[in-house]
Amino acid sequence: MKTRRKPYPSDVSDEEWAFVAPYLTLMTLDAPQRDYDLREVFNALRYLVRAGCSWRMLPNDLPPWYTVYQQAQRWLAAGSFEAIVHDLRVILRLAQGRNAQPSAAIFDGRTMQSTPRAGRELATMDISARRDRRFTWPWTLSGTCWRCT
Repeated sequence: MKTRRKPYPSDVSDEEWAFVAPYLTLMTLDAPQRDYDLREVFNALRYLVRAGCSWRMLPNDLPPWYTVYQQAQRWLAAGSFEAIVHDLRVILRLAQGRNAQPSAAIFDGRTMQSTPRAGRELATMDISARRDRRFTWPWTLSGTCWRCT
């Protein structure tokens, strides 16, 4: 069901769609249960993210919110967005003349705690002092998750 509508600034361009369409097509484009164009569903999801509105506040000229929500859940469960980000990162690294995969070591909190000095220091510190050691936990900022900030 293709309808003509005025494009939103968040709509996907032809080049972007050519890149992401293979990742988002979980079934054939002409599947009988598909009521809305997959590109329009993706445009609705991009509108929702860009505008920061709730599902039910999607404009009426986009697919219904429950259709967009259900398809977004399918994409999340299939790992579509993670695959897009991974492959895009590889492409950008290669375009910069770098290796496809990073070669630097990654240290997490457990690695830093496993060193004898860090283990002794943490064992002798009280709980409030442990929270203030920002360099021990690289994924946190002031005790909050970096994903939440």
